[in-house]
Amino acid sequence: MRHRTLGPHRVSAIGLGVMPLSIEGRPDERRALATVHAALEAGVTLLDTADSYHLPGAEPGHNELLVARALATYGGDTDGVVVATKAGRGRPADGSWTVNGDPRHLKAAAEASLRRLGTAEIGLYQLHKPDPAVPFEESVGALRELLDEGKIRLAGVSNTDSDQIRTAHRILGDRLVSVQNQYSPAVRDSEAELRLCAELGLAFLPWSPLGGISRSALDGPSRTEGEGRFGAFHAVAHERRVSPQRVCLAWLLARSPAVIPIPGASRPESIRDSAAAADLVLGAEELARLDGTAAPVG
Repeated sequence: MRHRTLGPHRVSAIGLGVMPLSIEGRPDERRALATVHAALEAGVTLLDTADSYHLPGAEPGHNELLVARALATYGGDTDGVVVATKAGRGRPADGSWTVNGDPRHLKAAAEASLRRLGTAEIGLYQLHKPDPAVPFEESVGALRELLDEGKIRLAGVSNTDSDQIRTAHRILGDRLVSVQNQYSPAVRDSEAELRLCAELGLAFLPWSPLGGISRSALDGPSRTEGEGRFGAFHAVAHERRVSPQRVCLAWLLARSPAVIPIPGASRPESIRDSAAAADLVLGAEELARLDGTAAPVG
């Protein structure tokens, strides 16, 4: 497993998005734990969760509790594992995703996450999404207070634009280490944010990184799309005798040294395949076919 930089940490170049193990269509707990354990066995040292990853209307924190159980029951060394969680979104009974960036809510959510994860501090705490009803500076200010209090080690922001990233960086300084935005073959709206992360030395964590190749966990069970706009990923995969998902993640890694993809998984086999993308190095001609240009971002 190759590694990349997340603030002061060296973490696996491929992380695990744990969300599919707690939302609609989730596997039973035995398979869920086996999936996290498979990730750890494959060298994954970044686990991404959130307090809102649970069934609609259920108590917050199912996914965080699952991560805590997985780490506690794993037979190997977990000292180098960074658990990243998020706050600022909710899942009411209607299945929607709400937003709450009130500093009081964020601080209370951090306390609850600490209890569920069973740790003295949260490795990486991220604002899940800016709240249009709350000044962004106030939400980020809550992260600064949590950092000052020693309840979180590092901070990140998610679903943010370039101006918001610069604001967060101004407020948090080098304690801001990551940005988590949607980015995939199908969704490339965050090219500017990716370049900015490279300039500022921030890790860029693409969520739903397999878009266009596989459906997001938010869309239901994963399926492969072998034709049309993203057929080149399948063609390269056929030539390399690997999965198109593995090619997709290798392409993301080639986009910039700042990129640390966090693909979701609901089966041990899936995360093992994803983790193997860290060792798949694509050539210039392959990258040109996949992206229309061989030049990486940043």
